[in-house]
Amino acid sequence: MPHRRVPRPFNLVWGSGRVIEEAAIEGGLHAPSLQLLAYDDGEKKGQLAVRFAAYDPEGELERRPLIINERELAALRRELDHTPRMKALLKRLLDE
Repeated sequence: MPHRRVPRPFNLVWGSGRVIEEAAIEGGLHAPSLQLLAYDDGEKKGQLAVRFAAYDPEGELERRPLIINERELAALRRELDHTPRMKALLKRLLDE
């Protein structure tokens, strides 16, 4: 898995905060990543969100949609086992 420090800050137009959990793998052309964001400031203050992201080979956040190949699903699922809060939110997406 690509190693990035957690927690670490993020800053978006509508708020800023910390990436508090991350499940990421090395993909073919990029590193797919699911991130649990905790907003500390802005209009989303106090909320949690899941960001579906990808990083380029140099480790920079890509500004395009995340595409996960079906061959990457098992590895990403194993990484999610290390992110209990995000895994619980994603289960709500599927179960409710």
